[in-house]
Amino acid sequence: MRNTIFRSSYLALLILLIISSCKKEETQNPELAKSEIPELWYDAPAREWVEALPLGNGKIGAMVFGRVSDELIQLNESSLYSGGPVPQSINPDTSKYLEPLREAIFAKDYEQATLLAKKMQGYYTQSYMPMGDLLLHQDLKNDSVQNYKRTLNLADAITTTVFEADGVKYNRELFTSAPDNVLVIKLTADAAKALSLNFSAQSQLRSEVSVTEDQVLVVSGKAPANVNPNYYNPEGVEPITYEDPEGCDGMRFQYRIKVLNTDGTLRVENNSLAIADASEVVVLLTEATSFNGFDKCPDKDGLDEAKLATESMQAASAKTYDQLKADHIADFSAYMQRVTLDLGTTQEDQLNKPTDARLKAYSEGANDPELEALYFQYGRYLLVSSSRPGGTAANLQGIWNKEMRPPWSSNYTTNINAEMNYWPAETTNLSEMHQPLLAYIQNASVTGSRVAKEFYDADGWVLHHNSDIWATANPVGDLGDGDPLWANWYMGGNWLTLHLWEHYAFTQDEGYLAKVYPVMKEAALFTLDWLVERDGQLTTAPSTSPENLFLVDGKGYAVTEGATMDIAIIRELFSNTIKASEVLGTDTEFREKLVAAQERLIPYQIGGKGQLQEWNLDFEEEDPHHRHVSHLFGLHPGTSISPLTTPELAAATEKTFELRGDEGTGWSKAWKINFAARLLDGDHAYKMIRELMQYVDPYSKEHKGGTYPNLFDAHPPFQIDGNFGATAGIAEMLLQSHLDELHLLPALPGAWPNGEVNGLKARGNFDVDIKWSQGRLRSAKIKANNTGKITLRTQIPVDVNIKIFDLKADGDYFLTTFSVEADQTYQITTKNN
Repeated sequence: MRNTIFRSSYLALLILLIISSCKKEETQNPELAKSEIPELWYDAPAREWVEALPLGNGKIGAMVFGRVSDELIQLNESSLYSGGPVPQSINPDTSKYLEPLREAIFAKDYEQATLLAKKMQGYYTQSYMPMGDLLLHQDLKNDSVQNYKRTLNLADAITTTVFEADGVKYNRELFTSAPDNVLVIKLTADAAKALSLNFSAQSQLRSEVSVTEDQVLVVSGKAPANVNPNYYNPEGVEPITYEDPEGCDGMRFQYRIKVLNTDGTLRVENNSLAIADASEVVVLLTEATSFNGFDKCPDKDGLDEAKLATESMQAASAKTYDQLKADHIADFSAYMQRVTLDLGTTQEDQLNKPTDARLKAYSEGANDPELEALYFQYGRYLLVSSSRPGGTAANLQGIWNKEMRPPWSSNYTTNINAEMNYWPAETTNLSEMHQPLLAYIQNASVTGSRVAKEFYDADGWVLHHNSDIWATANPVGDLGDGDPLWANWYMGGNWLTLHLWEHYAFTQDEGYLAKVYPVMKEAALFTLDWLVERDGQLTTAPSTSPENLFLVDGKGYAVTEGATMDIAIIRELFSNTIKASEVLGTDTEFREKLVAAQERLIPYQIGGKGQLQEWNLDFEEEDPHHRHVSHLFGLHPGTSISPLTTPELAAATEKTFELRGDEGTGWSKAWKINFAARLLDGDHAYKMIRELMQYVDPYSKEHKGGTYPNLFDAHPPFQIDGNFGATAGIAEMLLQSHLDELHLLPALPGAWPNGEVNGLKARGNFDVDIKWSQGRLRSAKIKANNTGKITLRTQIPVDVNIKIFDLKADGDYFLTTFSVEADQTYQITTKNN
């Protein structure tokens, strides 16, 4: 279960605590950090979407293919969804089925329970839309192209495509700037008048292409009023419709392309921009939609997308290319440079291979710790690119999608995926990127309060399995066509409140906590209404364990009572709401009510195989190797199960883990990395990193999980949560703080004997740097951003024997607690460093 190094009756560590008044900026070397953030590179253009390279600024998303004669840049805008606000009333008769449903469950009539649950469903969510394509055509003889290379620099978020043709060297550079909300393209040739090309544009959505008098290419269009999920195809029903008979048509959008400058000639040809005889061309692209909030019709109450796109273009056009680039790099690299990771050195022959070839070799067993570090940083890169303050939350594909009916609507799937997107936000020092999800949660609490009252006659707010930019909160299923296996899951809102608390835990911002505490409280109020008493204890009914079935008389069912995940989430919700109330010094009476309810929750159950049960009863699962392992929520991301605090339950989770197995889709393996890390089993976590990073051929449909050539997670198809979950898992292997301790190197695998990480964040608002060698801690720096106390934990190394300060041995670990002051750095060094 854990890395056992040595036990001794004497404390085996010498620690020097040196108080320093250095500011955080002074303890980091930006040049060093920048040089340590790797890049992706390839020696051929992308043919498939999952070979293209992603750019994003939180609003504009672009997939750059790097093609030579006919370049494709596929475009997205983060707020461009089908549909509009959810109705004020969805299924008015639902609440009358709740008591009969509970009676059926208690009578173990699971057939009837399934039928009644289906009567308590609403509408499906809407879908994230592709905005369009920017096309670049350049007359070149492809057979003359040589010395081709395309790259994605993760530190600066710039893609480059370079090649030679007919003796001329061409360079294409692209980036999406957050400061100026613009996509910037610079094309150069090292010979005079060698660039002749044209730009055109298109969209799968209803749209028109035009060119203004001042030679700006404009695509204006409209998203559908409704798009059914790609898996929902009832006979005779049109899956995509543009008119809404109830009066709220779809969202408008516009994107604009302008040649900022060129030394060639510019003319308009058939709604395209043609440039001839140039050696340099700089092009700007801006985007906007009419989205005006989750509760406003994007058509009749929408913003002026043309005005927004025009204003962005005017502002960006006032800058030079060098200014735009400098501002972009300063913005993006500041986030990326906060964390550096060194997991060891890769052999030179591997480093000289393109990224896809390295991934293939890694899949065949090559040792490539620098590729693992790159994959970690790539997850951070994708989060900075797809989730920015003031924007929308990252969906199942971040902000990148090419489909009119994307997989699972590219929505927010809240039984794991939406939350997993944000696991690395706090731990990998990207707290600002958490803000779009936190804002979405507050929106969902508004729609969720209506659903709680209409569907269950309950106080507070609730959210189910699926949501979208409109904060859909009802159980989906088109009023009864959904399978309760996934549609009727009731804990989405409760899980999301964990993110509200976590942001406070990492930042210690009491002003923020005061703003979100009412949302946490309202989730708790719903839960108090939702819980039912059974034999003096509190449980949930109805209840499902996400997307898995239990067997009764050989038949699979989903709806029962007291699924373990429900209880684990509720424990976390109550615990965090209690702590928030204490921090804020408010709601004493309500806090006591939560304490009393928490004590009455049904306990975790250990089954006949020694496993943590998935349901309150020891059912057999229909699929014993199901990709969801939801009943381990208390281990991760929850805090109620740990080898250090509840060893018996931890052993049961480990048995569950063993029985469920390591197989699974992309995000499933990513979650399992985090499970293994919380079980302090670094070698198991590392095994699943290697399995997740298995090369997936984009032209083959024969795969289950893995990584595409552009390092996108292959669920399959692409789901970005696997990338985010793996990045969070690697951080969890190196630093944990969920038990009110700073646990250094809690799950270090044997494959990483030497390394260094700088800039990780811990709860309590600490910045942490760690160095290790030969599998043992050598030194650490802890920057305290708040005054308080630190409890430090790490394994006991072999070769020191002096006891200093208030340290104590604790099994395989040592512990120490000491006071800290804000803005001070504490150096920790082992004797043999």
